[in-house]
Amino acid sequence: MNAIGDNTHTRGWAEIGRTVPRPKAILCVSAHWYIPAAAVTAMDRPRTIHDFGGFPRELFEVQYPAPGSPQLAERVSELLGDNVLKDEGEWGLDHGTWSVLCHVFPQADVPVVQLSMNEAEPAPYHYQLAQRLAPLRDEGVFVIGSGNLVHNLHTYAWGKKDAEPFDWAVRFEDAARELIVSGNHAPLVTYEDMGPDAMRSAPTPDHYLPLLYVLALQRPEDKVTFPVEGFDGGSVSMMTVKIG
Repeated sequence: MNAIGDNTHTRGWAEIGRTVPRPKAILCVSAHWYIPAAAVTAMDRPRTIHDFGGFPRELFEVQYPAPGSPQLAERVSELLGDNVLKDEGEWGLDHGTWSVLCHVFPQADVPVVQLSMNEAEPAPYHYQLAQRLAPLRDEGVFVIGSGNLVHNLHTYAWGKKDAEPFDWAVRFEDAARELIVSGNHAPLVTYEDMGPDAMRSAPTPDHYLPLLYVLALQRPEDKVTFPVEGFDGGSVSMMTVKIG
C-alpha cells in the first residue's frame, strides 16, 4: 500500500530521488523474484507485475512504465558469468521494485533492470556474487536491494497501524545497524548464526537477502545513512540503508 500512500516512508524514498545523482540506469534486486536461477530482465519494455492479492483495485491499476535496458542486462551477465539467464519477456518489474521506484523516480524515465536471487544458494553465495557487480557503481548504475531487514508476517499486527515493534525486531535491527555502519559484514552474511532474534526477524531468506547485494558494494570510504526508519505492523522493518 506504500505505492499509493503518502507517509514518512514514501516521502523518505522521494527525498532520495531528489538528492542522488541521476543514474543512467537502475539495477534492482527484489525479494519477489526469488527463483532457482540467477536471471536478469533483458526486455526493452518490462511490464508492471501486480504480484499480490486482496488489495484495493487502485493498487492494481498502478503502472510503472519505465524502460528496460538490454545493455545493462548484458553488462550484468558479463560481470556475473555465463550462468545468468536473460529474461526477454517472462518477468518484468514486480511490486518490490515499482512500489518503491514510483516514489524515488515518479516519472518512470530511468531504465530499470531486475536481477533475480537464486533460491537454491545460501547467503554467502549471494554476497560473493554481488561483489562482482562493483564496477556498476562507476558506470552510473543505481543498485537497489528491495526487501526488509525484519520481515515476519506471522507476527504482523494486521489492521493496527501504530503497533509497537517487537523487542526482538528492534534488537536485531539495532545490531544490524551497528554492523553496517562499522563495515563488519561477516555476521550479517551468516545471519542465521546471529541467534533467535535474527531467525525471528528473517524466518525466510527472500526479504533479507537483497540487503547483502547492497552491502557487498560498500567501500571503506562510504558514508552510511538511514534515510527511512521505523516499523510497520510491529514486525516489518522499513529501515532504508543508503551507502555512498
